[in-house]
Amino acid sequence: MQLDTPVIGILRGVEAGFFSDIMTASFSAGLQAIEVTMNTANADHIVSNNIPKVPAGKSLGMGTIRNLDEAKRAIDAGAMFLVAPNLDTDVIEYSKKHNTPIVAGALTPSEVYAAWSAGADMIKIFPCGSLGGPKYIRELLGPFDTIPMVAVGGVTLDSINDYFAAGAKAVGVSTSLFGKQALQQKNLTELEKNVNLFIDRCHKAKDVL
Repeated sequence: MQLDTPVIGILRGVEAGFFSDIMTASFSAGLQAIEVTMNTANADHIVSNNIPKVPAGKSLGMGTIRNLDEAKRAIDAGAMFLVAPNLDTDVIEYSKKHNTPIVAGALTPSEVYAAWSAGADMIKIFPCGSLGGPKYIRELLGPFDTIPMVAVGGVTLDSINDYFAAGAKAVGVSTSLFGKQALQQKNLTELEKNVNLFIDRCHKAKDVL
Protein backbone atom coordinates (compact mmCIF):
# COMPACT_ATOMS: atom_id res chain seq x y z
CA MET A 1 0.00 0.00 0.00
CA GLN A 2 1.59 3.24 -1.15
CA LEU A 3 0.81 6.36 0.87
CA ASP A 4 2.35 9.45 -0.68
CA THR A 5 0.64 11.43 2.07
CA PRO A 6 1.52 9.42 5.20
CA VAL A 7 -1.78 9.82 7.03
CA ILE A 8 -4.87 7.60 7.28
CA GLY A 9 -7.91 9.52 8.49
CA ILE A 10 -10.07 7.44 10.83
CA LEU A 11 -13.80 8.15 11.05
CA ARG A 12 -15.81 6.34 13.71
CA GLY A 13 -19.47 7.04 14.49
CA VAL A 14 -19.87 9.56 11.67
CA GLU A 15 -23.39 10.18 10.37
CA ALA A 16 -24.05 8.60 6.99
CA GLY A 17 -25.62 11.78 5.65
CA PHE A 18 -22.59 13.88 6.62
CA PHE A 19 -19.88 11.53 5.41
CA SER A 20 -19.82 12.56 1.76
CA ASP A 21 -19.18 16.18 2.76
CA ILE A 22 -16.40 15.16 5.13
CA MET A 23 -14.79 12.99 2.47
CA THR A 24 -14.91 15.73 -0.17
CA ALA A 25 -13.51 18.37 2.18
CA SER A 26 -10.76 16.07 3.49
CA PHE A 27 -9.61 14.93 0.09
CA SER A 28 -9.62 18.55 -1.12
CA ALA A 29 -7.43 19.47 1.86
CA GLY A 30 -4.81 16.90 0.84
CA LEU A 31 -5.77 13.72 2.69
CA GLN A 32 -5.14 10.62 0.60
CA ALA A 33 -6.79 7.82 2.59
CA ILE A 34 -9.89 7.62 4.79
CA GLU A 35 -11.11 4.61 6.73
CA VAL A 36 -14.63 4.20 8.05
CA THR A 37 -14.67 1.90 11.05
CA MET A 38 -16.81 -1.22 10.81
CA ASN A 39 -18.48 -0.44 14.16
CA THR A 40 -19.92 2.78 12.73
CA ALA A 41 -23.68 2.56 12.10
CA ASN A 42 -24.36 1.74 8.43
CA ALA A 43 -20.63 1.54 7.71
CA ASP A 44 -21.12 -0.84 4.77
CA HIS A 45 -23.59 1.52 3.12
CA ILE A 46 -21.46 4.59 3.79
CA VAL A 47 -18.58 3.00 1.92
CA SER A 48 -20.56 1.44 -0.93
CA ASN A 49 -22.46 4.69 -1.53
CA ASN A 50 -19.31 6.82 -1.60
CA ILE A 51 -16.83 4.62 -3.46
CA PRO A 52 -18.05 5.97 -6.84
CA LYS A 53 -17.28 9.52 -5.62
CA VAL A 54 -13.65 8.85 -4.64
CA PRO A 55 -11.30 10.95 -6.80
CA ALA A 56 -8.39 9.37 -8.66
CA GLY A 57 -5.38 8.90 -6.41
CA LYS A 58 -7.50 8.81 -3.23
CA SER A 59 -8.63 5.79 -1.21
CA LEU A 60 -11.68 4.94 0.88
CA GLY A 61 -11.33 1.89 3.08
CA MET A 62 -12.77 0.25 6.15
CA GLY A 63 -11.20 -0.17 9.58
CA THR A 64 -11.80 -2.08 12.79
CA ILE A 65 -11.90 -5.26 10.70
CA ARG A 66 -11.69 -7.76 13.54
CA ASN A 67 -12.57 -11.05 11.85
CA LEU A 68 -13.16 -12.79 8.54
CA ASP A 69 -16.88 -11.98 8.43
CA GLU A 70 -16.14 -8.27 8.71
CA ALA A 71 -13.43 -8.54 6.06
CA LYS A 72 -15.94 -10.10 3.67
CA ARG A 73 -18.49 -7.36 4.39
CA ALA A 74 -15.90 -4.65 3.82
CA ILE A 75 -14.72 -6.04 0.51
CA ASP A 76 -18.32 -6.64 -0.61
CA ALA A 77 -18.96 -2.95 0.14
CA GLY A 78 -16.09 -2.02 -2.18
CA ALA A 79 -13.50 -0.97 0.42
CA MET A 80 -10.26 -0.03 -1.31
CA PHE A 81 -8.17 -1.11 1.68
CA LEU A 82 -8.69 -2.72 5.09
CA VAL A 83 -7.32 -1.79 8.51
CA ALA A 84 -7.43 -4.21 11.46
CA PRO A 85 -6.84 -3.49 15.15
CA ASN A 86 -5.71 -7.07 15.78
CA LEU A 87 -3.84 -9.89 14.10
CA ASP A 88 -6.05 -12.40 12.28
CA THR A 89 -4.21 -14.29 9.56
CA ASP A 90 -7.51 -15.33 7.95
CA VAL A 91 -8.32 -11.65 7.40
CA ILE A 92 -4.90 -11.04 5.85
CA GLU A 93 -5.24 -14.09 3.59
CA TYR A 94 -8.73 -13.05 2.47
CA SER A 95 -7.66 -9.49 1.67
CA LYS A 96 -4.68 -10.74 -0.37
CA LYS A 97 -6.92 -13.19 -2.22
CA HIS A 98 -9.10 -10.25 -3.26
CA ASN A 99 -6.15 -7.96 -4.09
CA THR A 100 -7.13 -5.51 -1.35
CA PRO A 101 -4.30 -3.87 0.63
CA ILE A 102 -4.41 -4.49 4.36
CA VAL A 103 -2.89 -2.71 7.33
CA ALA A 104 -2.91 -5.45 9.95
CA GLY A 105 -2.96 -4.73 13.67
CA ALA A 106 -0.14 -5.79 15.99
CA LEU A 107 1.47 -4.67 19.21
CA THR A 108 4.13 -7.13 20.35
CA PRO A 109 7.27 -8.02 18.39
CA SER A 110 5.87 -11.51 17.75
CA GLU A 111 2.61 -10.10 16.38
CA VAL A 112 4.45 -7.60 14.18
CA TYR A 113 6.54 -10.35 12.62
CA ALA A 114 3.58 -12.74 12.28
CA ALA A 115 1.43 -10.11 10.54
CA TRP A 116 4.22 -9.20 8.13
CA SER A 117 5.02 -12.85 7.41
CA ALA A 118 1.33 -13.48 6.68
CA GLY A 119 1.43 -10.87 3.91
CA ALA A 120 0.15 -7.62 5.44
CA ASP A 121 1.08 -4.54 3.41
CA MET A 122 1.73 -2.42 6.50
CA ILE A 123 1.54 -3.04 10.23
CA LYS A 124 -0.69 -0.93 12.47
CA ILE A 125 0.98 -0.54 15.86
CA PHE A 126 -1.98 -0.14 18.20
CA PRO A 127 -2.47 1.25 20.79
CA CYS A 128 0.90 2.83 20.17
CA GLY A 129 0.62 5.73 22.60
CA SER A 130 0.00 3.45 25.56
CA LEU A 131 3.34 1.71 25.05
CA GLY A 132 5.50 4.81 24.77
CA GLY A 133 4.52 6.20 21.38
CA PRO A 134 7.53 7.14 19.22
CA LYS A 135 9.96 5.38 21.58
CA TYR A 136 8.08 2.11 21.13
CA ILE A 137 8.11 2.47 17.34
CA ARG A 138 11.86 3.06 17.44
CA GLU A 139 12.40 -0.03 19.59
CA LEU A 140 10.32 -2.23 17.26
CA LEU A 141 12.20 -0.97 14.21
CA GLY A 142 15.47 -2.11 15.75
CA PRO A 143 14.98 -5.75 14.76
CA PHE A 144 12.23 -5.09 12.17
CA ASP A 145 13.79 -2.23 10.22
CA THR A 146 12.29 -3.29 6.86
CA ILE A 147 8.68 -3.55 8.09
CA PRO A 148 6.52 -0.45 7.36
CA MET A 149 4.73 0.55 10.54
CA VAL A 150 1.70 2.80 10.99
CA ALA A 151 1.43 4.44 14.41
CA VAL A 152 -2.16 4.57 15.71
CA GLY A 153 -3.45 5.63 19.11
CA GLY A 154 -2.43 8.91 20.69
CA VAL A 155 -0.91 10.59 17.62
CA THR A 156 -1.35 14.38 17.76
CA LEU A 157 -0.23 17.44 15.83
CA ASP A 158 2.49 17.99 18.44
CA SER A 159 3.85 14.44 18.28
CA ILE A 160 4.01 13.98 14.49
CA ASN A 161 7.68 14.95 14.22
CA ASP A 162 8.65 12.43 16.88
CA TYR A 163 6.74 9.59 15.22
CA PHE A 164 8.33 10.13 11.82
CA ALA A 165 11.75 10.68 13.36
CA ALA A 166 11.30 7.31 15.11
CA GLY A 167 10.73 5.65 11.74
CA ALA A 168 6.95 5.36 11.36
CA LYS A 169 5.94 5.21 7.69
CA ALA A 170 2.51 6.68 8.39
CA VAL A 171 0.09 7.59 11.16
CA GLY A 172 -3.58 6.82 11.67
CA VAL A 173 -5.49 9.71 13.23
CA SER A 174 -9.07 10.62 14.09
CA THR A 175 -10.12 13.75 15.99
CA SER A 176 -6.58 15.16 16.06
CA LEU A 177 -6.78 15.27 12.28
CA PHE A 178 -10.34 16.41 11.62
CA GLY A 179 -10.94 18.37 14.82
CA LYS A 180 -13.44 17.24 17.44
CA GLN A 181 -15.41 20.49 17.35
CA ALA A 182 -15.46 20.63 13.58
CA LEU A 183 -16.97 17.15 13.44
CA GLN A 184 -19.52 17.84 16.17
CA GLN A 185 -20.59 21.17 14.67
CA LYS A 186 -20.36 19.94 11.07
CA ASN A 187 -18.11 22.86 10.30
CA LEU A 188 -16.54 21.85 6.98
CA THR A 189 -14.48 25.02 6.65
CA GLU A 190 -12.81 24.36 9.99
CA LEU A 191 -12.46 20.65 9.25
CA GLU A 192 -10.71 21.35 5.96
CA LYS A 193 -8.38 23.80 7.69
CA ASN A 194 -7.53 21.21 10.38
CA VAL A 195 -6.80 18.50 7.82
CA ASN A 196 -4.67 20.83 5.71
CA LEU A 197 -2.62 21.86 8.74
CA PHE A 198 -2.07 18.25 9.82
CA ILE A 199 -1.07 17.13 6.30
CA ASP A 200 1.29 20.08 5.92
CA ARG A 201 2.93 19.30 9.28
CA CYS A 202 3.38 15.66 8.22
CA HIS A 203 5.05 16.56 4.94
CA LYS A 204 7.40 18.99 6.69
CA ALA A 205 8.27 16.34 9.29
CA LYS A 206 9.09 13.82 6.57
CA ASP A 207 11.09 16.35 4.53
CA VAL A 208 13.54 17.06 7.35
CA LEU A 209 14.46 13.40 7.83
